[in-house]
Amino acid sequence: MQVGLVDSDIIDGYSVLDMVPDLFESLDYRAWLRDWYEARKAANPRFSHRAFVRRTGQKSPSLLADVIERRRNLTPELVVTFGKALKLSAEEQRFFALLVELDQAKDADARNAAWELISASRRFREARRVEGASFEYVAEWWYPAIRELALREDFVDDPAWVARQLHPTISVAKARRALVTLKDLGMLVEDGDRWIQAEGAVVTPREVLGLAVDRYHRGMLDLAREGIRGVSAKERHYLGVTVCIPQSLVPKLKAELNAFTERLLELCDGAEEPAERVYQMQLSLFPLSEEP
Repeated sequence: MQVGLVDSDIIDGYSVLDMVPDLFESLDYRAWLRDWYEARKAANPRFSHRAFVRRTGQKSPSLLADVIERRRNLTPELVVTFGKALKLSAEEQRFFALLVELDQAKDADARNAAWELISASRRFREARRVEGASFEYVAEWWYPAIRELALREDFVDDPAWVARQLHPTISVAKARRALVTLKDLGMLVEDGDRWIQAEGAVVTPREVLGLAVDRYHRGMLDLAREGIRGVSAKERHYLGVTVCIPQSLVPKLKAELNAFTERLLELCDGAEEPAERVYQMQLSLFPLSEEP
């Protein structure tokens, strides 16, 4: 990320630029700042936190350390100041600002907005293609639905056909992108003249895993709400109970729900008849009142 390297920025023939991880491979701006500082320190032992802070024009000598250790956040003004001190290009500066927003966003909607822009970055997609694809698989309901649809004997590797099969239907463009992603992740593999389901790898960045899971469940809950109106009673089953319980019982209830889900999956996997239709089984446990 450095420009204008001097002799002290060269170690064994390698520049500091070679030693600092690519900004576009990072999703944690604080960890990247730590790596950047350590590379500078290795190149020039006299380089210090105080020296960096002088570049920013700030007074607190612990500013960089406080940001790295999460004792302090970056304001929009400091984001710009840090970008200049780090000698980031205009593209890097924009990406750095998005990483800050992803880390410091106050709610899921703001984090979602930041992630959408980060994942749309060409250089990020080139650096972390698999992780970006994995996020899409976890976050969007139609990805696992299409993967399950591939269990049908009449499955066709055609975006228009796939889009029509889902309920609710999706655009052909979304179906096409999902098919490409599932193949890239190894979740759909070619078997003779057709594509079948396989066990691929999902590698979701820890920095956005919670965000992906949040989007997945919110999307499924939206579908469940729509299903009450749009699906006939003989094709659906909604079950819910409202109870008042001690808070200490929640972990046991979670364990029972997890065990029940495993039993349901075993039942599905053990079916002898051919697969016909994709279903979503939604089990939920959430509070409806505040904790005393």
